[in-house]
Amino acid sequence: MAKVVLQLGELTCPSCMTKIQKAVSNQDGVSDVKVMFNAGKVKADIDEAKVSGEDLGKVITELGYEVKKIKTKEIA
Repeated sequence: MAKVVLQLGELTCPSCMTKIQKAVSNQDGVSDVKVMFNAGKVKADIDEAKVSGEDLGKVITELGYEVKKIKTKEIA
């Protein structure tokens, strides 16, 4: 398991947050998704055998949002 943090560009409304959370949550291998509207971040626990931080970045980008940085950290 790993924890991924994606730094986003500006989120303009709470519905943006909901849309991103739903899309990321629906990816295979993703659990415990949190979208922090004011911080412009998405945090999720992932199974790296099924999905990567880059995969999640692509999902968010395809929704029309900017992903500035992706950071992945192994967790025990």
